[in-house]
Amino acid sequence: MTQMWQSILQFLADGMLAWRPWQIVAYTAATTHLTIVAVTIYLHRCQAHRALALHAAVSHAFRFWLWLATGMATREWVAVHRKHHACCEREGDPHSPQLFGIRRVLLRGTELYRAQARDAETVRRYGHGTPDDWLERHVYGALPWQGVGLLLVADVAMFGVIGLTVWGVQMLWIPVTAAGIVNGIGHYLGYRSFDGPTAAANIVPWGIVIGGEELHGNHHAFPTSARLSVRWFEVDIGWAYIRILAWAGLAHVRHLAPRPPTRRAPAAALCAATLDGIIACREHVLRAHGQMAVRVFRAELRQAQAWIGMRERRRAERLLRRDPDTMSADERSALDALVERHDALAPALRMRAELRQLWQERQVDPRAALARLAGLCERAERAGVPALRAFAAHLHAYGQCRGTSGTPPPA
Repeated sequence: MTQMWQSILQFLADGMLAWRPWQIVAYTAATTHLTIVAVTIYLHRCQAHRALALHAAVSHAFRFWLWLATGMATREWVAVHRKHHACCEREGDPHSPQLFGIRRVLLRGTELYRAQARDAETVRRYGHGTPDDWLERHVYGALPWQGVGLLLVADVAMFGVIGLTVWGVQMLWIPVTAAGIVNGIGHYLGYRSFDGPTAAANIVPWGIVIGGEELHGNHHAFPTSARLSVRWFEVDIGWAYIRILAWAGLAHVRHLAPRPPTRRAPAAALCAATLDGIIACREHVLRAHGQMAVRVFRAELRQAQAWIGMRERRRAERLLRRDPDTMSADERSALDALVERHDALAPALRMRAELRQLWQERQVDPRAALARLAGLCERAERAGVPALRAFAAHLHAYGQCRGTSGTPPPA
């Protein structure tokens, strides 16, 4: 009897595998990364935004693992995320740090998610198009805690008592990284390549730990893109996995963010294709416009031989890159004062307003929008501002804008 109890205690201490510590750490890292991959590829890019289609076998594998590692139901997750995009930073946003405060989103982001997931109206309105088969209705959606409980039993069986710690890390991984860091810091700190009313921030340019979700600002600029990296130095490991799946015939890319023409692209006559390219690449166009406004400002300072402090200069350049809709009253006043001191900024900023009218008018009257574009470029030529003239000339090249591309659909 004593020997039997010793065997039981030994089993509880070491588990069936009797792995070394580094092997247990490697297993924990691999499984938590698998959870991130399942969230970003299956839940986020495939289900919520329809940026890609996955083979049925891959989808089922991700669904099963998410049931074990998170207990989240596909329809609920998708509904909460779509509502976040629909109400971004406004009343109704399920987890905006601008509304709830960064501390609450970081530390209690899971509670905010669960509150919305229990809202039947949110799920009904935003959860359409998600799996609704027998497994989803009777297992994944109906028995969420049984899944994570099964993973707990497996971890303890494999590693013994230390399996409790492994399971704890697995359970905390998504609440900390996704519900906390992405939803919190991604809307609070970081660098922005694009600005606008629904803009977010890129936490870091190397999207590896959170599967590419670190590039959250790019995602809000191009929500239906399967690739979250946009600039040359950004890394989206989730996109690398998608490419591998596509190569194996297990994924089909539906949407990608459009790529703007390079500065060396030859200009062409204005036509409907130019207008369509500008509309498709509007985030890139507005970003290029902000850079142009900064060049105008710097040229004005050199011409006037004016010196201003580094802090004041950075603040001014930040204002010139911002979208007016995202500015506070104080920021707008500061921008108006800046324009009064530097005359060349006025035509540059007027062009931004005209560009915004351009894509609104395109949906109503394409011919009028094309005429507006021609007039906009003509006025830029007459303004006598070299940077403004160069920007207007480059608009002609947007007829070559590359947009959505894909791979053959999976079987």
